[in-house]
Amino acid sequence: MTATTELPQPQSRLKSLAVSITPPVVGALIGLAIGGVLILLAGANVLEVYGSMLRGAFGGQRQITETILKTMPLLMVGLGLTVAFRAKVWNIGGEGQFFMGALFGSVIALMFPGLPRPVLLLMMLMAGALGGMMWALVAGYMKIKWNVNIIISTLMLNYIAVFFVLYMARGPLQDPNGYLPESAQFVKAARMPTFFGTRIHLGVLLVLLLVPIVYALLWHTPLGFRLRAVGSRASVARYAGYSVNRSILFVMAFSGALIGLAGIIEVSTLHTRLKGEISGGYGFTGILVALLGRMNPIGVLVASFLFAALIIGAESMHVVSGLPSALADAIQAIIVLSVLAVDGLVRKRRNS
Repeated sequence: MTATTELPQPQSRLKSLAVSITPPVVGALIGLAIGGVLILLAGANVLEVYGSMLRGAFGGQRQITETILKTMPLLMVGLGLTVAFRAKVWNIGGEGQFFMGALFGSVIALMFPGLPRPVLLLMMLMAGALGGMMWALVAGYMKIKWNVNIIISTLMLNYIAVFFVLYMARGPLQDPNGYLPESAQFVKAARMPTFFGTRIHLGVLLVLLLVPIVYALLWHTPLGFRLRAVGSRASVARYAGYSVNRSILFVMAFSGALIGLAGIIEVSTLHTRLKGEISGGYGFTGILVALLGRMNPIGVLVASFLFAALIIGAESMHVVSGLPSALADAIQAIIVLSVLAVDGLVRKRRNS
C-alpha cells in the first residue's frame, strides 16, 4: 500500500496569493483617496499630481533605476529587522547600526586606498558588517545582563551613533583640503562597480542574494526553527531546551551585521565619502518595511520596493506639481498608515 501526498492545487495557490495581496492593495487605494482629498483642498488636479508621482517612480530607465537604488538599503535593513522581529527581539536601532556600519567601512576605505579593488571592497564590507553587529550587540548584552528594555536601549543608541559619526566627519576624518563636515572622497577602488552603463551596482545583487538566504535561514534550518520558537513563546522554548539569551545575541548580531552592511554600501555607492547625512531614515522606515512585509523575506522585498517607489514618487510630485513638500510627505504617510491599518484589521478578523 503506497501513501499519496496531495500537492497544493494552482487554484488554492492563487487564492492564497490573492488573500495576501488584497489588504495592502485596498489600504493603498484608501490612502490614495484620502490623499486625493488633500490635493483637492490644495487646489491641484488629483490625476495630474498622481500621474507625476507615478512617472517619477516608473517613468523611464532613470526613474526605475532610482527606485531600485532606493529599494536596496530599505530591503537590507528590513531583512535584518525581520530576523530580529521573528524572535520577538524588537531592534529599533537600525539607524544607529546603519551609521556605525558606514563609519567602520569608511575607515577602511580611507586608511587603505592603495589596496586592490576586490580586497578593499571585501574589507570594507566586512568592516561595515562588524560595525553594525557590534553596535547591535551593545543593546543585546545589556538586555541579557541587566534586563534593559531593548526597545529603549536601541532607540537611544541611534542618537549616539548618529552624533558620533557627525563628530568623526567634522573632526578626525574630515577632509584636510575641504571645509565641509565630510571625509575625503573615496578612491575609485573603494566604490562598488556598476553594471550595464547604469547606476545599478554590485550591492543591489548582494542584497537580492540575501533574500533567499534569510528565507532559508528562518524556515529551512534548525536555527531558524529555534528563533521562531523563541519568538512564539519564550517559556515553552526554554522548556524545550532552547537558550533565549543566545537567541537574543544571535539575532542582534545578525540583524546589526546586515544593517551595517547596508550603511557602507550606501556610502560607497551614493555618497563616496563619509558625512553626517548618509541616511534617508532607512533605519526607521525599515521597521515599517519589515512589518508590512509580514516579517517574511519575500514580503519584505515587495514592501521595500513599494516604499522606495512611494518615496521617489512623492519627491517627484513635490518638484513637478509645486505642492509643498510637507503635503507630499503627508500623503506618503497616509498611504502607509492606511495599508498598515487595513492589514491589521484583516489579521484581527482572522484571529478572532
